[in-house]
Amino acid sequence: QVQLVESGGGLVQAGGSLRLSCVASTKISNFDVIAWYRLAPGQQRESVASIATGGIINVADPVKGRFTISADNTKNTVYLQMNSLKPEDTASYLCAAIGKAGTNSAGVYWGQGTQVTVSS
Repeated sequence: QVQLVESGGGLVQAGGSLRLSCVASTKISNFDVIAWYRLAPGQQRESVASIATGGIINVADPVKGRFTISADNTKNTVYLQMNSLKPEDTASYLCAAIGKAGTNSAGVYWGQGTQVTVSS
């Protein structure tokens, strides 16, 4: 069973930075895509950034230029570097991954989330 574990959330003042980590229980090369989502109270889940096979990266417009997604294959970890944080970035940040079809990692997986709170 594939597991994703997020960490790195916390309380930070507006303008500050945090780096979130998503550690997978298997090689991240076993995934077609790994993504960060966020969920704020009363709002719909929102895609933040993703990294796919071949290093294809997508970053959502609200965070473009402030957030960066990267991967370390040696640590089975995907990072979300968040700079210039704003109060509206406050949310639970979740890591999700889609395993490659036909492999033992096939399927869709979600982590438990890590809370990010940005104070004004």
